[in-house]
Amino acid sequence: MSINRKHITSELPRTVLNRQQTVLDRRQALASAGCGFGMLGLAGLLHDQGLLSSTSAEDLGSRALNPLAPQATHFAPKAKRVIWIFVNGGPSQVDTWDYKPELERRNDKSIKEFAPEFTNTTGFFKDAVGNLMKSPFAFTPRGECGKMVSEIFPKLGEHVDKMAFIHSGHTESNNHSPALFAMNCGLPRMGFPCVGSWVTYGLGSESSDLPGFVVMSDPKGRGLPKGHASNWSSGFLPGVFQGTHLSPTGAAIDNLQPVQPVVHAQRNQLDLLNRLNNLHQEERAAEAELSARIESFELAYRMQSAAPEALDIDSEPKHIQDLYGIGDDRCDHFARQCLTARRMVERGVRMVQIYSGGMENQRSWDGHNDIHGNHSQFAGETDQPVAGLLADLDQRGLLKDTLVIWCGEFGRLPVAQKAAKPGRDHNPHCFTAWLAGGGIKGGTTYGESDEIGYKAAVDKVHVNDLHATILHLLGINHTRLTYKYNGRRFRLTDVAGEVIESIIA
Repeated sequence: MSINRKHITSELPRTVLNRQQTVLDRRQALASAGCGFGMLGLAGLLHDQGLLSSTSAEDLGSRALNPLAPQATHFAPKAKRVIWIFVNGGPSQVDTWDYKPELERRNDKSIKEFAPEFTNTTGFFKDAVGNLMKSPFAFTPRGECGKMVSEIFPKLGEHVDKMAFIHSGHTESNNHSPALFAMNCGLPRMGFPCVGSWVTYGLGSESSDLPGFVVMSDPKGRGLPKGHASNWSSGFLPGVFQGTHLSPTGAAIDNLQPVQPVVHAQRNQLDLLNRLNNLHQEERAAEAELSARIESFELAYRMQSAAPEALDIDSEPKHIQDLYGIGDDRCDHFARQCLTARRMVERGVRMVQIYSGGMENQRSWDGHNDIHGNHSQFAGETDQPVAGLLADLDQRGLLKDTLVIWCGEFGRLPVAQKAAKPGRDHNPHCFTAWLAGGGIKGGTTYGESDEIGYKAAVDKVHVNDLHATILHLLGINHTRLTYKYNGRRFRLTDVAGEVIESIIA
């Protein structure tokens, strides 16, 4: 092919000339025609053989235009969306859902009699380690399944037949920040994408006007969980998959309300900005962050009308507000967040995470002192709102394909932490979680802790296993949801993770 470069130079403006030179350059043309089409063929063959990550090969066109466009699942999903009640601070399994009569019988005995290898987990309170301490709460059987439930959950106890309990959870870290990162991101250190980011990366969002992933933190002036926004970070995934944090006080989303006279001008500005950005992106097709940035401007524009309506819980009828406990001084704040979560998921938001408890100790479920007072308070704030959420999702037909999760970052020790009113220290060796809706086999229990609730003993469940199960319920094979970064393919479950088939309906 012969190209008259001088003729092109004389008739085209410089900006067009640069583009024409790039397209018509002989070496570039041969590379595109010879290698480019060959690589397309190779990619097709690899994909047909299952050797190419489906998330990086499928629907590239729609994802380039809209990173949050709905994506195909690996197989038929049982759940379409997730609401995670994150019980921040480390709830005590033996005071909530894991009834231990042997702990009552051994009350005030040394744990060394049962577990000679016992060592204080944190090391911060080595002089405060006491003997075994029975739960200060009474347990009673609830539901048709007869699940033993602590008295601090009178309302949630009505829904145990919808829940699958995991009593053998365990994690690596005994400190809050790394344990929070592990529970949220699969690894006990910052810098990795969280569950919500992986879910929206793999599935996209069903809403074009709201974020795919929304986070709500404790609204009672208790601060963010330790690790702050790293708990809902997209890590090395494109920024569009990061959680959108709704402020617990004041305006839920900053700068959302436009100045009315500039709305029309704003649309024109965005159109111009998009044209310029698209021209910029044409020359940098490999930079995924550019499309994410372009979409973020458009999403922010659309949210100006969609978000206020979604957040308007006062428009809900009184009987629905009463169901959640709105107006009750004890739980009003969390009730509003749970109702907001329901309004979000029914409008297509893929994942909502709500944190109960803030920074530390008595401002969260971190009951180092006065486990009775601490857990009574936080259970009282969340019991009716979460029960109302389950009931409301169920009556609307949403629970069958909405996965609800109740879990913290770790559990607590069965021994007393000495104080005027005794508490319990951290325990990474054992925690309890429950899941409901979204393909879960209700009224079931998986795994067991030992007789006193110290360690996971039967059918142990690691954090990676929990994540693999969540993704499986959403129709995602956790080993195939990968992202290439720094020369290797990462995934939420790292190099581990087994689906807990026994709790799936």
